[in-house]
Amino acid sequence: MKAIWNNTVIAESKDTIVVEKNHYFPPDAVKKEFFTHSPTHSTCPWKGEASYMNIEVDGKTNKDAAWYYPQPKDAAKEITNYIAFWKGVTVTE
Repeated sequence: MKAIWNNTVIAESKDTIVVEKNHYFPPDAVKKEFFTHSPTHSTCPWKGEASYMNIEVDGKTNKDAAWYYPQPKDAAKEITNYIAFWKGVTVTE
């Protein structure tokens, strides 16, 4: 699977985990040079608290377009620190 934003591959892995139709990429599959941490957080009733990252490519920023669970609840332990995308990020094979 590949995650693409602004015509750039920002993550790529054969080992994503699909949860609620979202592909979660292993932490080492994302190209860290395109990501900055965001102060944004949200809470999922069964996964726990999510943290967000901004994506920056070629001078453009996609605010809070990536999220992950640094300390998920037990039901979501398998996606600890795995990263998912939205806000115009294309995830494709």
